[in-house]
Amino acid sequence: MAARALCAAADEALTEASFLTADFTEAERLFTEARDSAAADGDREGEALAVTGLGLTSHGRNVNRLASGETLAGTDIDGEDELMRRALAAWAETGNAAGTARALFGVSLVFQVLRGDWDAAMPYLWQAFGLAEAVEEGGDLYGASEIHRHVGFYYLVKDVRPAEAVRRLGYSLTLRERLDDLRRLPSALVALGQAELAAGEPRHAAEHLYRAAELARAGGLLPWRVRDAEQTLAAAEAALGALS
Repeated sequence: MAARALCAAADEALTEASFLTADFTEAERLFTEARDSAAADGDREGEALAVTGLGLTSHGRNVNRLASGETLAGTDIDGEDELMRRALAAWAETGNAAGTARALFGVSLVFQVLRGDWDAAMPYLWQAFGLAEAVEEGGDLYGASEIHRHVGFYYLVKDVRPAEAVRRLGYSLTLRERLDDLRRLPSALVALGQAELAAGEPRHAAEHLYRAAELARAGGLLPWRVRDAEQTLAAAEAALGALS
């Protein structure tokens, strides 16, 4: 239980860092403490949960660096990859479906986001998608939302099927709205707006993107997150203007 309490605090620190501060130090410290506590207690699920958190913390830091214009070193990517695979191995020992889904998703992120290799990412992401219901039923609505969001990206940029992208990204947004955490809404709204633009629905896109930009500014989200919402909104407004 000590490890799980630490993981809950670490999750909140990770959310703050990912959306507001870009300082991942506290999340990393808490997940590390949780991992060590779980290992000392022989709590394999707690240890797997904490290692998953460390992988996601590494991913959040790397994404923030990329969004800020930095170039990642190979060691940054390899370090995240090692954590995600360690988490997957730990969950595989437990037989926990929801935890395994999160870990599979984590490995897919390394390939998709950091290495730009959709072909290598999708076997992991499809497996995670197949277990997404277990993640949702287990109460991790954000984790389930992220799985659906990245499947939506697949249909947006790889196997281009805009209507299916809208469906996946719409469900991702629905899951986040159930969380009642405004910090997490703009990124889901931006993704849905992008898909709606691709599907030839600029009016719907603009509605979602206006809300995204408004929430991002009001919530004091990281500058690159505000910029992402505003730039995508501008594209939707230009598409609407072209219809006039």
